Amino acid sequence: MRPVRREEIVDYVTYDEGRAQERVRMMEVKRVRRVHMGGVLTFLFENADTARYQIQEMMRAERMVKESDIRQEIETYNELLGGPGELGCSLLIELDDPIERAEKLKAWRALPEHLYVRLPDGTRVRPTFDERQRGDERLSSVQYLKFDTQGKIPEAVGSDLPGLTAETLLTAEQQAALREDLG
Repeated sequence: MRPVRREEIVDYVTYDEGRAQERVRMMEVKRVRRVHMGGVLTFLFENADTARYQIQEMMRAERMVKESDIRQEIETYNELLGGPGELGCSLLIELDDPIERAEKLKAWRALPEHLYVRLPDGTRVRPTFDERQRGDERLSSVQYLKFDTQGKIPEAVGSDLPGLTAETLLTAEQQAALREDLG
């Protein structure tokens, strides 16, 4: 996965001038990399475009101009991308009700170990994840995962966590996008 380079990032004023068009383009880039599962989990497979977009949005929101801050933002978002043969992914746990969300984030604390992508030969690849996204008592509602598929394109994403067992097949369009990302 190619990382975002500093020369790809423009100042927030220049970015803002073309933001409307960029947002339309990025919604399509994200659409084909977004996989919903089990009614409450959304996997967003990241690539250099999605990371660059988030960097530009953060720079715009925070009116960021200091070079060290910009480079820190690039470094942070590049960490979300997978390395060679890996797929980087943001996982969103989407529960609207605050009481239910609090309960599930406690009950699902072990969720990262129970997630997988399934390869064409049936192999389940478990992710590595950022342990900082899990506290002593609960899981964060956003997780950053990396699946080392060794360059193979998954057929499905799934969870075998008791109480949250589900699997979603990837569409041909989603598989093509991931193939492009693994390039």
